[in-house]
Amino acid sequence: MSVIDKTYWEVYIEINPICADVVCDIVQSEFECEGIITAEEKYKNLELVSSTDNIIKAYISADVLDFDKVKSFFKKKRQDLIDKKVFIGDIGTWNVTVKKQEIVDWSQKWKEHWKPSKISNRIVICPTWEKYETKDNEIKVYIDPGNAFGTGTHATTQLCVKACEKYMKNGAAAADIGCGSGILAICAMKLGAKLVNAVDTDETAVETAKINAAVNNELSISFKTASSEVLQDNKYDFVFANILHNILADIMPDLKRIMKKGAKIVLSGILEGKEEVVLKAIEKNNLKIIEEMKQKEWTAFVVQKED
Repeated sequence: MSVIDKTYWEVYIEINPICADVVCDIVQSEFECEGIITAEEKYKNLELVSSTDNIIKAYISADVLDFDKVKSFFKKKRQDLIDKKVFIGDIGTWNVTVKKQEIVDWSQKWKEHWKPSKISNRIVICPTWEKYETKDNEIKVYIDPGNAFGTGTHATTQLCVKACEKYMKNGAAAADIGCGSGILAICAMKLGAKLVNAVDTDETAVETAKINAAVNNELSISFKTASSEVLQDNKYDFVFANILHNILADIMPDLKRIMKKGAKIVLSGILEGKEEVVLKAIEKNNLKIIEEMKQKEWTAFVVQKED
């Protein structure tokens, strides 16, 4: 049976955005999920005019979906997280609404809602199926996320791009750890890097990143399916590390080793309430914080290696 022959249910889950990633993991592991929307944003003339990020919208394929069982399931999962104290503070009601949808190909439908968006002073992210004429000193980056994380609309990505614009010098050697769909690596090259090496442990992400680099005529970027250890033979002036807080803390020594003296790194992907984990790792590795950046419930640290 093809995708468009299936019956779809649109499941709305009311949450606090801090637990969005956990809810997405639950949905994908427990249901036949064809797609998830974590935030809906509306732009006018590239400016964000409205956004909704407190509702997870999941498209679930099933001939029949028992509404009461779905509500009970999420109620139990929510209580489990509370009992285990996974999050600090309110995680939302997790109230569930279910709506039967007309038969459509949701793998393509979501594209209708993604338009060009300006994510920093200069960078405009443009879907490959859209056209956009740049103005003034804008730089256009074409992206098709495929199955890899990264459309440029997420706060953690935007913090990284803003840090790059502010701190990366022309002619820099840059590295991207956990490159996803390749946005940051491509932005670095567009903003003046002479060399960009990028890694991700997800092979699908790396293949998607290579395609996006080709679309943007940035074929010199090196993408590899690997961890940060593969980059140890080189030293870099600027590094992106847009990864979850616990992983950042674990690999901080590796990140420091690939940095030149005086190099800067942007540590992003840090959820509100989890900053201390990363701060301890920064201090332990004798790195200096240059700037703390915040957007929505996310934090990024720009850090410099001085020794």
